[in-house]
Amino acid sequence: MCVCRLEMSTPVAATRSDQPSRPRLTERELEVFRLIARGLSNAEIGRELYISDTTVKTHITHILMKLSLRDRVQAVVLAYAMGLFDSH
Repeated sequence: MCVCRLEMSTPVAATRSDQPSRPRLTERELEVFRLIARGLSNAEIGRELYISDTTVKTHITHILMKLSLRDRVQAVVLAYAMGLFDSH
């Protein structure tokens, strides 16, 4: 499992060549990541964020690829390890 620092995408961060390559989650991917950590299903995430199930699945696929994770379980473990879990 990849244990690494997450960064949100920004134009400056994306263009700096002196920074090591790190996975960059978009703001929306980070929202989905936090909701996965709370245990929400795809349908529940979609309702919470007002997006379709297909869009939720796309975000989850991107999150797993960017973080080199196998499944949602690994995503939850990483979210807890990084302190991203929001208990409310």
